[in-house]
Amino acid sequence: MAGVHAGVGPSLQEDIKSTVKMELDIQCEEMSPSRWAELLSTMKSCKSIRLDDCNLSSSNCEDLSSIINTNPSLTELKLNNNELGDAGIEYLCKGLLTPSCSLQKLWLQNCNLTSASCETLRSVLSAQLSLTELHVGDNKLGTAGVKVLCQGMMNPNCKLQKLQLEYCELTADIVEALNATLQSKPTLKELSLSNNTLGDTAVKQLCRGLVEASCNLELLHLENCGITSDSCREISAVLSNKSSLIDLSVGDNKIGDSGLALLCQGLMHPNCKIQKLWLWDCDLTSASCKDLSRLISTKETLTEISLIDNNLRDLGMEMLCQALKDPRSKLQELWIRECGLTTACCKALSSAVSVNKHLKVLHMGENKLGDAGVELMCEGLLHPNCNIQSLWLGNCDLTAACCATLATVMATKQCLTELDLSYNSLEDEGIRKICEALRNPSCNMQQLILYDIFWSSEVDDELRALEESKPEMKIIS
Repeated sequence: MAGVHAGVGPSLQEDIKSTVKMELDIQCEEMSPSRWAELLSTMKSCKSIRLDDCNLSSSNCEDLSSIINTNPSLTELKLNNNELGDAGIEYLCKGLLTPSCSLQKLWLQNCNLTSASCETLRSVLSAQLSLTELHVGDNKLGTAGVKVLCQGMMNPNCKLQKLQLEYCELTADIVEALNATLQSKPTLKELSLSNNTLGDTAVKQLCRGLVEASCNLELLHLENCGITSDSCREISAVLSNKSSLIDLSVGDNKIGDSGLALLCQGLMHPNCKIQKLWLWDCDLTSASCKDLSRLISTKETLTEISLIDNNLRDLGMEMLCQALKDPRSKLQELWIRECGLTTACCKALSSAVSVNKHLKVLHMGENKLGDAGVELMCEGLLHPNCNIQSLWLGNCDLTAACCATLATVMATKQCLTELDLSYNSLEDEGIRKICEALRNPSCNMQQLILYDIFWSSEVDDELRALEESKPEMKIIS
């Protein structure tokens, strides 16, 4: 029988890991009147509240406004994925505008807001000294609405440090207002504009503004913004001029190998202190791997790189593996899912993980590694130098044949705490071998991900019994 049931796809698996725990942390719960009344009593003394996906509406916002007003210890409020609407935000902002409000972080993603909410939020930005983070992505604010938000941010009272505007239906016309804000707001450290149709001309203009701006931006996310190689010289200039910039994401933009070469000029500049670089689905090929290898081997600040969904192939991966063996490399996370890899690159990868003591997270899902490839990788994983904590091998053409070796790694390497084997035909035989490893006292597994693997009811009982006997371990299926 089917013991495991369909879950989220591999493209969403990075969201499995929970974010920071809130003091009152409720998600995906329908609120009955009695349950809501009970929670309101609890909220009066909470420092942080999350009520994501709770089917809240504008009427709930009136109560929340009162909580904000009467609970000066409340500093974080998450209300994502609720139909609050503009009317709900108007209620909420009444509380936010009271002198007793101490809220620092506000999440309103996907709350059915329009540009009409921006005038109300502008008042809060202009008046509320405590607010440092505003997350309003996935709302149809539009360019006109965000221009109004920018007016609030330019008020001297505004101390905003993080602004998230993903999926806000912004166009190129927003850049002038954003640049004026960046120029006048030295406190701003994080700006996310992903999934808006900005295009090259606007991104170039934004980058020129960033180079001139007084702000010390640390995070810039421009995923799926219609960027091509044409913008990469200007992005490179930001990298070489702003040593504060440590997190850059330009994923899901067709910059190609020529764009990557331009970016690397800025990334390799001595002023650049990049730590996290996301280049997923950027139309890169193995031709980019020479520049990427130089970056990985010599940029000691770089700790995380995502190259997901680029056609690097085995030749490119072998170049990256050489870079990982360089003693100067400090890379801790490498995301290479769906990169056209096969068994042929696994020997080089095994050699790299046996040498590199810094690498902690390796995402390799959706590559045709096969049992033989994973067997080779396990040789490196078992090396004393290897410190991998999180290994993702979902949809890698694996069968039960490699599970005995994987079980040895699980039972031997106490550093390994997270393993994804989803979408592989492991069946009862393979899962039983994994269960044997989980029973081993030396196994330190905390999260085992097994989406879309089919096993019998007897094996299902074994897994449930294991979860009960090891409460620190979570099996996601």
